[in-house]
Amino acid sequence: MAYLIGIDLGSTSLKAVIYDLQGNAVSQASRPTERFNPYPDHPDWAIWKPEQIWGGVCESLKEAVTQIDDPAQIKGVAVTGMGMDGVPIGKDGAWLYPFISWHCPRTEPQHRWWLENIGVEKQFEIGGNQLWVFNTALRLLWMAENEPEILAKTEKWLLIEDFISFMLCGQHGTDHTMASTTLLFDQRKRVWSDELIEASGIDRRLLCDPQPSGTPLGKVQAKAAEATGLLEGTPVVLGGHDYCCGTLPVGAFEPGVILDVTGTWEIVVTALSEPVLTPKVREMGIPVHSHVASPDLWSIMAAVVAGDMLEWFRKEYGLEEKQTAEKDDSDWDRLMKLAEASPPGANGVMFLPHFSGSHCPIVDHQSMGAFVGLRNIVTKGDMLRAIIEGLDYQFVQIVKGLEKSLGVRPEKFVAIGGATKNEFWMQNKADMIGKPIETPQIEEPTPLGAAILAGIGVGLYKDVQDAYEKVYKPGRVYQPNLELTKKYRQSFKTFEQIYPSLKDLNAQLRTLPA
Repeated sequence: MAYLIGIDLGSTSLKAVIYDLQGNAVSQASRPTERFNPYPDHPDWAIWKPEQIWGGVCESLKEAVTQIDDPAQIKGVAVTGMGMDGVPIGKDGAWLYPFISWHCPRTEPQHRWWLENIGVEKQFEIGGNQLWVFNTALRLLWMAENEPEILAKTEKWLLIEDFISFMLCGQHGTDHTMASTTLLFDQRKRVWSDELIEASGIDRRLLCDPQPSGTPLGKVQAKAAEATGLLEGTPVVLGGHDYCCGTLPVGAFEPGVILDVTGTWEIVVTALSEPVLTPKVREMGIPVHSHVASPDLWSIMAAVVAGDMLEWFRKEYGLEEKQTAEKDDSDWDRLMKLAEASPPGANGVMFLPHFSGSHCPIVDHQSMGAFVGLRNIVTKGDMLRAIIEGLDYQFVQIVKGLEKSLGVRPEKFVAIGGATKNEFWMQNKADMIGKPIETPQIEEPTPLGAAILAGIGVGLYKDVQDAYEKVYKPGRVYQPNLELTKKYRQSFKTFEQIYPSLKDLNAQLRTLPA
């Protein structure tokens, strides 16, 4: 039997999953991703240690590989994970400095410089990027200003996925989706942008030549084989950015299919047949990047904080349910029953889900959350239902924004992530959007997407469509109650007035003395 491996480098875990060609996870293991704050003079500066990242991947691979009968049946491996974070590698292959984590604020001066000298308009027109303080190019500028001796010794700057691929096979390489995160990639030409590189002063020689996801990169070397349990000579294939890889096993690489990934964050993803790099899209806070599925596709990612607000409510107001939960239910079960008992519209309560600011389609990082419509008849269940409805109104806002700014015509909605276990939340989302939402039974879709790319690279799948047809496993479909959809469409007009009504007040509250 043939197997493929997807390695997923997340902010909380380093995961290796072995799949058969039907997408079944036959073995897996993980290790924690350890973030360090080692600088006493800068306690907020955060890093990942390359030795911990590589060591955790090695341990995960070795454990996963020992659970199958014959490592020779592993036909390919590819890496996916977070974007932006990179490491300088010397000519001898040694790392010269730790990864600067995306949690680290040290590049704020470089972020300001980029805003002033290149600007958000130019950046988006070329690269499709939103300007975030943790973008890769800003790390390179910081190194040039603060560690020039190290940068002078650097052979290549490897993004975190490319670092693992390099450690496995000894070859430098990156794919279009990872290059998209750097601020230096031309989305239309799919090459490094001469204009952005010249304007920033970054040394082009530090960058790997970008190639499509699914391109064979090299083969596992003897030293890596000993460390991981993989056989020497196992093919290593270019993977891609995590949210994009997650689209492959659920068929969300076709334009018109909307993928909703919901956990602590909610990420809405769809594919585009051309790069739409207009001011309208930029103003929504949406990046437009290359897609792993094909050199002829691009992807968008609209991201907002979601489940974190439900966890807040559970922690602050769910003590009674936690104390009374029994073996056959949980505190979440009991809380959701309270929310279900509240009528649609939550007895007139609405919730603005801006606890961590607003990221999309309204970009206002200073905005704050709010309950409105509170009266002395409002219950705990009403407030919890209002949170869920507020999150789903925000989802509707995003979808409407995609329709307006990108011309997206949603034909199908697919949901993955931890929130799919919450049946009430999923049903409410379907009721609000007015379309069926499918929750396929896919095990670990993100590393499976990487494994699919490995399979394409070694010829076990013809293309992403062939792979999707082999691995897809249908799940529950939530059908909308169209009577409720009508009600929610009316209420949505009221929801959209909350933010502009509170914007100035929230700004004033932020200036009050602590």
